[in-house]
Amino acid sequence: MKRREFTGLAAAALAMGGLPLRGFADETCQSPYMPMITGHEEYIYVWTLGVEGMGDEQDKLVTVDVRPGSDTRGEVINSVSVGGRNEAHHGGFSADRRYFWAGGLDTNRIFIFDVHSDPSNPTLHKVIDTFVKDSGGVVGPHTFFALPGRMLITGLSNDDDHGGRTALVEYNDDGDFVATHWMPTEADMQGAVAVDGAVADGYGYDIRALIRKNIMLTSSFTGWSNYMMDFGQMLGDPEAMKRFGNTIVQWDLHTRQPRKVFNVPGAPLEIRFPWGANANYAFSTTALTSKLWLIYEDDTGEWQAKDVGDIGNPADVPLPVDISIAADDQTLWVNTFMDGMTRLFDVSDPHNPRMVYEKVIDRQVNMVSQSWDGERVYFTSSLLANWDKKGDDNAQYLKAYTWNGSELIDDFEIDFNALKLGRAHIMRFGSAALYA
Repeated sequence: MKRREFTGLAAAALAMGGLPLRGFADETCQSPYMPMITGHEEYIYVWTLGVEGMGDEQDKLVTVDVRPGSDTRGEVINSVSVGGRNEAHHGGFSADRRYFWAGGLDTNRIFIFDVHSDPSNPTLHKVIDTFVKDSGGVVGPHTFFALPGRMLITGLSNDDDHGGRTALVEYNDDGDFVATHWMPTEADMQGAVAVDGAVADGYGYDIRALIRKNIMLTSSFTGWSNYMMDFGQMLGDPEAMKRFGNTIVQWDLHTRQPRKVFNVPGAPLEIRFPWGANANYAFSTTALTSKLWLIYEDDTGEWQAKDVGDIGNPADVPLPVDISIAADDQTLWVNTFMDGMTRLFDVSDPHNPRMVYEKVIDRQVNMVSQSWDGERVYFTSSLLANWDKKGDDNAQYLKAYTWNGSELIDDFEIDFNALKLGRAHIMRFGSAALYA
C-alpha cells in the first residue's frame, strides 16, 4: 500500500473542506490536529502502572513490535521506567507527533517521551513536576489533547478538597505552562447555560473537538478521594457514590469559553467525534448507568444531548470504560470493565445505534484501540490500581485481534503479569514512517 502522509493542519483542512477521510483515519481516538498516515502501525506504546513487588515496581512506557514480518512481532522490545509509581493513566502525542505526553493521577507528574528519534525505543525527554503549582491547584492530569504548538490537559481533581471540581490546563510544546481554564460550576457558570436540568458540577475527564464547528466537549468523572480509593470500599460508601460527575460541557474551542452544560447522569467518560465531513455529533458512555449518549447538532444549529441506548444490562453495572469509533463512522467499540466484554455497535444511524457483536476479552478489560484501516483491534486491561480486580481476576495484558468484518480473531497476547511489567493501561500507535 502506498503511504500517504498529512500534517495535522492538512488533515484539518481536509476535514473542513469536505473531502472524505475514510481510509485515512489515524488511530481513531486521536486529535484531528495530528499527522495521519495510511499503512500498518509498527509499534504500540503501552503506558503501564508499576506494582509493588513486581519487577522494578515503577511505571513505564512499554514498546511492543507489531511490524508485519518482524522476528519480534508481538513481543515487548523496549521499556523505559520513570521512577516510582504515579498512578500512570492516560497520555497523548503532541500535534507533530514527535513527543508522547503521559500523566500520573496521584503524583501529578507529567512525563514527556521522545518517540521520534528512535520510534522503536522511546526515551524520557522531560518531566513536569509542577503541574499543581502551575495550574493553580489542579490535580490529576488525565486526557492529553494535542493542539498546534500546545497540549491541552484535563484535570480530575483539585488540591483544596480532592473532590471533582477541576480545570483544563494548557502547556506549550516545550512544557511551559500557558493557562488554566476552570470548569463551570453552578456558582460560576462563566457565561455557560445549563440545559435539561443540568447542574454544573465543575468535574472533568475527557476532551475532544470538532474543529470545523469550533466545538469542544468535556466530560466528567470523579476526584482524587474516589479514584484513589479501593473500588469495593467506594461502592459501599454512599457518600463516595455521590461524588461522580453528571455533565458534559460544550466549549468554544478557540476561546476556551464554556457555552452549554448538558445533563448526562452517571459519570460520562470518553468522548468520540466521527471523522466524516458532515458528521456533526459525538458519542459518550456513562460508567454508572451504562448508557450510550449522543451529543449532536440539531436542525437549528444548537447542540443537544440524549440517551440513545443501553450497554449490556445497566442493572448489572457492567461499567463502560473505553470506546473507539471506526474511521468510516459506521461502528463503535465499547468496552465494559466488570464483565471483561467488548461490544460493537452499528452507529450508521447515530440516533439509533444497534449492538451487532460482543465478545469476552478477559476477566477485566479497559482500553480499546483500532488500527488505521480498521482491520486490527487491540485491548489492554488496567483501569486504576485500586479499581482493578483482585487475585486471579487481575488479568494484565495487551491482546491483539484481527477484525474480519464479522468477528474478532485471535492474533497475539502479551501477559504483563508474567513479564513483571505491571498493569497495562493506555496504548498508542507509533510508526517510523511518520518521521521518514
